[in-house]
Amino acid sequence: MEPTEIREDGLLLRPWRADDAEDVFRACQDPDIQRWTTVPSPYLTEHAHGFVTDFTADAWREGSGAPFAVCDAATGELLGSCGLVALDTRAGTGEIGYWAAPWARGLGVTTRAARAVARWAFDTLKLRRLTWRAEVGNHASRLVALRAGFRIDGRLRLADPTAGGRAESWIGSLLPGEVPAPSAPGPAGPGTLEARRAAVFGRPQPVLFTIAGATELRLRPQEERDLDAVVQTCRDRETIRWTTVPDPYERSDAESYLAFARDTWASGTSACYAIAGPDDSFAGTVDLRISPTDPLLADVGYLAAPAVRGRGFVPAALTALCTWGFTTLGLARIEWRANVGNTASRRAAEKAGFTVEGTARGGLTHRGERVDVWTGALLPGDLA
Repeated sequence: MEPTEIREDGLLLRPWRADDAEDVFRACQDPDIQRWTTVPSPYLTEHAHGFVTDFTADAWREGSGAPFAVCDAATGELLGSCGLVALDTRAGTGEIGYWAAPWARGLGVTTRAARAVARWAFDTLKLRRLTWRAEVGNHASRLVALRAGFRIDGRLRLADPTAGGRAESWIGSLLPGEVPAPSAPGPAGPGTLEARRAAVFGRPQPVLFTIAGATELRLRPQEERDLDAVVQTCRDRETIRWTTVPDPYERSDAESYLAFARDTWASGTSACYAIAGPDDSFAGTVDLRISPTDPLLADVGYLAAPAVRGRGFVPAALTALCTWGFTTLGLARIEWRANVGNTASRRAAEKAGFTVEGTARGGLTHRGERVDVWTGALLPGDLA
């Protein structure tokens, strides 16, 4: 396949040249490029030289890929990389890949480049489908894919995860006719809920602070050092009575919950926190889980370690987390449910401002039986 150039929306996409090596080396020192792509780490000058000469030239010659240097059409400055990998023109398929140089981020460069490459792939190569993949947690890549018209189809287990990475990737697809026009706003644009949450979940989970009476509390990500305390709390008779934790509760269950908390933060679907007392010791958990069908709706779950019950830790933590959910995630409603009779959970919810809205008869399955549940909700104005 003959190398070619694409000009679109202020960009020049051209084959790589030997004199690009210095800029590629500089760009690939960026921690995000090394974290989310398959470039070698540490990234050396010989890696950059080999990429812009042998690797990219071989891909064009063999027809296995179409790698482009993304440049400013007016100045020629290198801004990033975008192209096709796993290209199979006979089958009419290919996979898109991209990265932006640190000095070019925030300008929409990668979105414009991805649209241009996709349009060229469909119009010139006559491909019938493009795919996109990114490790779960790479929200910046996901936003670009959405803005380029890709539909996120689900998650794919990885046979060979990157070192320190997650074992699953998001996967998406794009078909002819679905590429937005140049300069079109497209979905997930700046200021949208999707973009807002990508900025939140694409970063480390923040620590929240609150006060229960005269006691300062921290809501922090759960850690391995909490596992023994989690096991002890989840073996407590009252915890087993009112929640759905496994019974008997083993350390492996606590480890699975920790993995769940980290995975759902990376996925952008929930924020699971440990409640920590003044000495940073484990005092309970509080979770905010976004509805998979309504992005403005979430629900909460919580439990307190036996030693701190009755001290107001849970209502304070619940208020802090719900406030963060409304102000940072843009939620419109947060729901609470508890088995009828769980007065401790109800008191905590009401102290945090929740309104009990009624009883759902047979609303949940609990320990193999359908049980009645209290239901309630909190709206942004309730916190005032």
